[in-house]
Amino acid sequence: MILLSFPHNPTTTCVDADFMQRVVDFAREQEVVVVHDLAYADLGFDGYSPPSILQADGAKEVAVELYSMTKSFSMAGWRVAFMAGNAEIVAALTKMKSYLDYGTFQPIQIAATVTMNEAPDYPAEACAVYEGRRNALIDGLARIGWHIEPPRGTMFTWAPIPPEYGHMDSVEFASMLVKDANVALSPGVGFGPGGEGNVRFALIENEQRIAQAIRNLREALPLLES
Repeated sequence: MILLSFPHNPTTTCVDADFMQRVVDFAREQEVVVVHDLAYADLGFDGYSPPSILQADGAKEVAVELYSMTKSFSMAGWRVAFMAGNAEIVAALTKMKSYLDYGTFQPIQIAATVTMNEAPDYPAEACAVYEGRRNALIDGLARIGWHIEPPRGTMFTWAPIPPEYGHMDSVEFASMLVKDANVALSPGVGFGPGGEGNVRFALIENEQRIAQAIRNLREALPLLES
């Protein structure tokens, strides 16, 4: 099985439809299953639209895709999602879940159904909110001398630790910012050894709170050249 998730958490890496086609072609050649978690399907910025793997030719022979209402419809904690794609794989998941758990509380299922039928434009509104927060964060960090490439998708920003603080690992750096700036970041190593040297911002606060965080970071990171 190949497990993918683009736009990616935590690195915010985005791919195009050609990439998905190459994955499907490889999976068909090697006779393996592809599971694509499209959790951030509706969170693409600057005109970028995250592709579905099911757009690729031959995808239904080998691939399934997961979609969650958590991000697109601001329904965190409701745990409402669905899978589409290869019928045999979907049937296998259905069988496995029947052994492991029960269905989601029915009123939540009904609310999710009504939401998708009656508020199809809401994901675009949510995307605009996250894009505004991204811009506030990236622009604010640039003003204090921490320059980061703007992510094209997700509700996160993946940030290399500034060179001036490169002597610190990601846990040390994040711990310092909690203590000195009251700003909580996720240390990159928490996502695996390849994440060392980076931290992850989550775009979960409004733009006013982000501005306050920038002011705090300015005071806590005096080595940056603004």
